[in-house]
Formats: sequence, C-alpha cells, structure tokens
Amino acid sequence: MNARVRSHLIRFARNQVGTTSYLNLVQEAELGLNLEISHEKSRLNEILSEISEKEYQNGRPILSCLVKVAGSKGQGDTFFKLCERLGLGEWRTLKQDPEFLKNLRHECREFWQIDANYEKFG
Repeated sequence: MNARVRSHLIRFARNQVGTTSYLNLVQEAELGLNLEISHEKSRLNEILSEISEKEYQNGRPILSCLVKVAGSKGQGDTFFKLCERLGLGEWRTLKQDPEFLKNLRHECREFWQIDANYEKFG
C-alpha cells in the first residue's frame, strides 16, 4: 500500500496543481480504506508518515505535504509533528509559518517534475 500511495503522490506532484485530500487519495490510489473508521484513517496517516520519513532520509521532498487535511488550513498537527521529528523545527512554529508549507510543496513539485529524478527515484 505504501508503494501505491507513493507512486500516486509522485504522479500528482508531476501532473496536478494544488493539493489532494485524504478522500481523493484513498479513491484515486484505490486504497480501499474507509476514512469514517478511525483506525483506517490512522493507518493512512501512518502510511503518509512512513513514506515521508523515508523520502526525507533519502534526500527527497516530503510527499505528504501535498495531502490536505479536510477542515484545516492545509495540514494537521500530525504533519507538523512529523516535520519536527525530521529536524525541521518546532512543530508549533512550523505550523504558524505560512511560507514553510508553501516552500515544501514548491520543492516537492520542482523535484518530481525533473524527468531525471522521476526516472531514477519514481
């Protein structure tokens, strides 16, 4: 399932604008998760965190920055706490910085739109 989510987000970064929602991700990547069930939504959060940690450790952008949390201004606390674990700063400070998320998304799209990166790491 991680590979499917990762591939979907890479294609999204290359070909789409804006962000995707949890629901769109589940539907478009055909994950079969029901987000009304808390443990299934938690599983999706875990998958996104695992993918993002691995990408970051390998010098690539954090793919989960492209997944918007419904009802929030872009990302929930879980995302910013992940960024804190990765050493990007204190999560509350990151959450308050409007440029932080904007820059992450820009870097992610820029990286994956380079054909050589896509061919080598996609």
